[in-house]
Parts: sequence; C-alpha cells; structure tokens
Amino acid sequence: MSDVYAFHLMDRTRQRLLKQLETLPEAKRNVVPQGFNNSIHWQLGHVVTLADGIIYGIAGKPIPLPESYTVFFWPGTKPADWIGEPPSWEELMQLLNEQPSRLRDTFAGILDEPVAKKDNLGQAETIGELIHLSNTHECSHEGIINAMIKILNQQ
Repeated sequence: MSDVYAFHLMDRTRQRLLKQLETLPEAKRNVVPQGFNNSIHWQLGHVVTLADGIIYGIAGKPIPLPESYTVFFWPGTKPADWIGEPPSWEELMQLLNEQPSRLRDTFAGILDEPVAKKDNLGQAETIGELIHLSNTHECSHEGIINAMIKILNQQ
C-alpha cells in the first residue's frame, strides 16, 4: 500500500468526521441517545484513542496519548461509568485535527514494515495494514455518529 493512498484515505475519513461535528450544538455532545451506550463526546475520544492504540500500539511504538484516555474511551467503557472528568470536547477536536499529521510524520515511508505485535485485533502484518484497520474502525464510528446526530436532531 502506498503512503500517498493510505494517508489520503485517512485524511478523507477524518475530514468527513470533523465536518459532521462542526454543527453539533454543545448541549447535545454528551447526550446518550436512546438505544446507544455512549455519547458523541465518547465517540470522539474513542476514535482518537483507538487510532493511536491500534497504529502505535501494534506497531510497537509508544502511544502518545495519556494512559487515562483508555479509562474513558477504550472498548467497553461508557460515560455512565466515568469517574472524574474526561478530556474536553475541545481537546478531543484538536487531537482529531492533529492526529493524521502526527501519524503521517511517524509512519510515512515505513508502511511495508512488519508490526511488532503479530497477534493483533485485525491480524495486521504491516504498518500499512494498521493504517487501513484504523481507518475502517473510524468509518464504522463515523456511521454511528451520523445516526446519533440524526436522532439527537429530532429531539
């Protein structure tokens, strides 16, 4: 997989996600719509946390986010169980904006290198496959966020 293609897809997905979030009123960011376990605030933190967890973690590099992010946003977590204050909406939006560039700076030119953790979530074998795996995960959450926004806008 070429760097240009992999990072272009990542950028496109992230830009679509950010565009979805631009107009979401502050009052709806932490609402958990009926039928869901999490808020859109949680979704943002989850996307950021899992992107770094998947790509850096499985590649065998130190994860740049504070470990506390996993307490709030790892799979299986939900706002109803939060103890303490999660990272703010503004902090998460900034990370969403900056993360693709940071990932590109770290991994450009080495997408064909093998991953450090061979037994991983998607059985990815190369760093490029991790980029793809993370992008696929983000696309699924983009769809969830889209559905949540539609429900929240009806309330």
